[in-house]
Amino acid sequence: MSDTCSPLTALTEAPETDEAARASADLDTRAPFEALGLSRPLAEALVDMGFEEPTPIQKAAIPVLLAGRDVLGQAATGTGKTAAFALPLIERYVTGEAPAAPRVLVLTPTRELCLQVSESFLSFARNTPLKLAPIYGGQEYGRQIRLLARGVHVVVATPGRAIDHMRRGTLDLSEIAALVLDEADEMLDMGFADELEAIFAELPAKRQTALFSATLPERIQGIAASHLTDPEHIAIARSAAEGSTPRVPQVAYVVSRTHRFAALGRILDLEAPELAICFARTRVEVDEVTEALRSRGFAVEALHGGLDQASRDRVMKRARAGACEVIVATDVAARGIDLDNLTHVINLGIPASLETYVHRIGRTGRAGRSGLAITVIEPREHRRLRSIESLTRAKVEIRSVPSVTDVRAKRMELTRAAVAEELRAGNFERFRVAVEQLCEEADPFDVAAAALALAERLSSGGEDEEEIPAVTTFERKPRAERAKRTFAEPEPGMTRLFVGAGRDMGVRPGDIVGAIANEAGIASKRIGAIEILERFSLVEVDAPVANAVIEALRGTTIKGRSVTVRRDRPKKQTEGEAAPARFADVAPSVEPTESEPQKRQPEVKPKFEKKPRPERAKREEAPERAPRKRFEGDASRFYEKPKKRVKKDAAKKGPDKKSRR
Repeated sequence: MSDTCSPLTALTEAPETDEAARASADLDTRAPFEALGLSRPLAEALVDMGFEEPTPIQKAAIPVLLAGRDVLGQAATGTGKTAAFALPLIERYVTGEAPAAPRVLVLTPTRELCLQVSESFLSFARNTPLKLAPIYGGQEYGRQIRLLARGVHVVVATPGRAIDHMRRGTLDLSEIAALVLDEADEMLDMGFADELEAIFAELPAKRQTALFSATLPERIQGIAASHLTDPEHIAIARSAAEGSTPRVPQVAYVVSRTHRFAALGRILDLEAPELAICFARTRVEVDEVTEALRSRGFAVEALHGGLDQASRDRVMKRARAGACEVIVATDVAARGIDLDNLTHVINLGIPASLETYVHRIGRTGRAGRSGLAITVIEPREHRRLRSIESLTRAKVEIRSVPSVTDVRAKRMELTRAAVAEELRAGNFERFRVAVEQLCEEADPFDVAAAALALAERLSSGGEDEEEIPAVTTFERKPRAERAKRTFAEPEPGMTRLFVGAGRDMGVRPGDIVGAIANEAGIASKRIGAIEILERFSLVEVDAPVANAVIEALRGTTIKGRSVTVRRDRPKKQTEGEAAPARFADVAPSVEPTESEPQKRQPEVKPKFEKKPRPERAKREEAPERAPRKRFEGDASRFYEKPKKRVKKDAAKKGPDKKSRR
């Protein structure tokens, strides 16, 4: 018998070989998760979901939670915190347990995060009999009450709705064995501190508690000290979570406030994101950005706290289906959003809290995917970029706003790519008749160019011809040295006046002449030389009218500003300094001639010197007085003895005033 096998034997054995290879591969993939202590059903579910190996936070937290200890976990958003607490809690409290009173309570800050965590629990426990009840605001109470009444293993809730069910008596926390606070810092920022304390008061004293957050401020550490028992502090460094190089590059555009929306539209034109989230501070700003981007032809959806749950679900459904390009949201509404097709995060201004910035940019670049964080800032916010770089330990690249030429080139590239795709598809036969008719009337190249122009105009939502002016960041300039005043003396019969307005106010000689002529009623021929400097001006007028000019200009304005007008007081010459040119003819070293009468020099008063205080004359001591003689005798004659007060009998009293009347 030949050693070679027949083709039929090879065909029958091949599937067995492939199946064995797949089983071996699954075994290799399950091994890292089973090594953490998870059972085979959970490990197989993770393999089916595409997980290959646990993340750093999962490697550190899963064994500790499986051992029943409390955990205080800190890791960047998008590093797998949900699986880090969901998998061990499913293993401990769901596997082999019948649904009854809830055993696990997970608290989340927002409705979106509540639904996301619920979906993760159900996906991880697809091979277990998990019963879960999501409890959040915006959904009717009846459906949630029926879910709780049937019996559940896990309750995922927002703090406000959990308190409502506790007051109604529909949420029983007496059998809770594990509590999880997901995104605890955000819950405190949203004002849920009182609700959390009320929930803690209703929980059993003996329980397992896990607190996970991207940041650990002092308030979170206070909660951990009060409600966690000997917790294992797990802190995952950002470098370990993201790799040696940051997966989310950070870019900033500096633009004035009036051009923010136009700049945002051009940035989106150039980036062409698959899906972007643009963060705004308020609901009003969300609506303004949404309207501005829609006018430019973008498919935009708004997401803020003013929307009902049905509208929010519709927005998320459109985003996951790829029917939406941009979601404009507030921080509260976007908390917990995890979209696989999210590629860009845009900050319209730097948030007040830098931790909020970290949460925002953590929406993209998750699970090894690439992304880009863009921040559109005003010039006054430029200095805060250094704080962001220090916190994220990554460089923020400052780029210039795209120009009109850049946007047109990008649009033309996209239009050309779309036309090339249509040519490859070949679904344009019904347009041939129209094209042939147009080609008979015009050149075929002109017809094609007109078609491209129309397609670009329809896709862009209109032309954008205005260039956005470039802005420079604010930096305090060094104060320029004041120029030395070396002006010549005024002409004979003229008086020089100082006017506190110069070139920095845009003052011209005609402005000063007009002010003097109109306000003081002086003819322009009585105005002499005018010199405009940087911060002030000097003007010469006839000496007899100098006071009238000063009084007339004292209450007026030049270029819309009140200015100081006075006689010019030149800088005095210091000792040892050469005399300026205008004092050359009156320098102290020049002696007066016989023909020139000697000018009377002003009397120089000596400086005031403090005289020493004269000593006070000593008082002469008074002579000693002779001691007084002591009186020896009867001193009763010098004073009268006090008379004793005798009580009068009430019967002897006279009638009172009332009886007299």
